[in-house]
Formats: sequence, C-alpha cells, structure tokens
Amino acid sequence: MEKHRCGWCLGDPLYETYHDEEWGVPVYDDAKLFEFLILETFQAGLSWITILRKRENFRNAFDNFDYRTIAEYSDDKIEALLQDAGIIRNRLKVRATVTNAQAFMKVQDEFGSFSNYIWDFVDGQPITNKIEHYKTAPATTPLSDTISKDLKKRGFKFVGSTVVYAHMQATGMVNDHETKCFRYTEV
Repeated sequence: MEKHRCGWCLGDPLYETYHDEEWGVPVYDDAKLFEFLILETFQAGLSWITILRKRENFRNAFDNFDYRTIAEYSDDKIEALLQDAGIIRNRLKVRATVTNAQAFMKVQDEFGSFSNYIWDFVDGQPITNKIEHYKTAPATTPLSDTISKDLKKRGFKFVGSTVVYAHMQATGMVNDHETKCFRYTEV
C-alpha cells in the first residue's frame, strides 16, 4: 500500500525524498539551522523545488554552509558567487548571506547557540498543527511575525515572516504535515 504524503510534494522524487526524510523533522544543530536559513532566504519569491534542485550547488558555492567562513567573504568572493550559474544570482541575497552569517554568530555568542535562541520561541518543543490539506496551512503566523521582527532587529536580512514560517516548517519548529500524512505522527 502506498504511503499518504502531503500534497505539495507529490510527483517529484526529489520533493518526496525531502518530504519523507527532512521536512518537519526538528533540527537543533546550528550548522543545519544555518543551512536552512540560507536556503529559505534564497527561496523568497521562488519555488522550494527550485532551491532543492540547486541545493548541492549552493553547498559547494557557499563552503558547505560554513557560517564562519561565509561571514568573512570578501567582495571578490561575492562577485565570484554572482557569476555562478548553479545558484540564484541575486546580489542582495548573496550579500544578505554574508550579513546573516555575521548576525548568526552574534546570536550564538549571546545565547550559547542559535538553536537555543530560535527554539526558545516555542519553548523547545515543536508546535503540532492539524492541517487537513496543505493549501490550508498558513504562510505566516503571529509567532513568525515576532521571530521575523526579532531577527531583523538583530541584523538579519531577507527574514520576513513568510521566510521565517517556512524555516519553522522545514526545521520542525512546527509540524505542518497533513494529518493523514504518514510523517505527521512520526515527526
């Protein structure tokens, strides 16, 4: 018998694998949280499948998402990234990645880890929603509004409420799997 999956991922093996193995799984590792933050910022205005298809290119271009290295990127490195056809070549988003790496480390200094900071917004536990159909899932919530404002106050860029909510979904801060999805109870 075929497993029931959330409707948004159906029909593309890459999407289905991402859904089955990563989406909505709680992430407490700072390196992985940073990776998702960067991918979500590049996704702004685009489809997630576009980003997933370029994920390995992003990983290679951005030094395996090493925020310490990215925080030190020179203007020459930024210009080289803007010539890389394997990623999204948006100057503001590339520069925001450098800014966000710097802000990320400041948050780590203040809270001990980015994970401590971000998960404190949900008291360290995922919020389990009851989504019947993926199209009824919210794009933003009052909580994502709050987190977005706080990130911006801390110097982060491209972290509007929609980006933040997508990050919350991807990293398991909220469980927005459809209630009939086999992953709903697993995560």
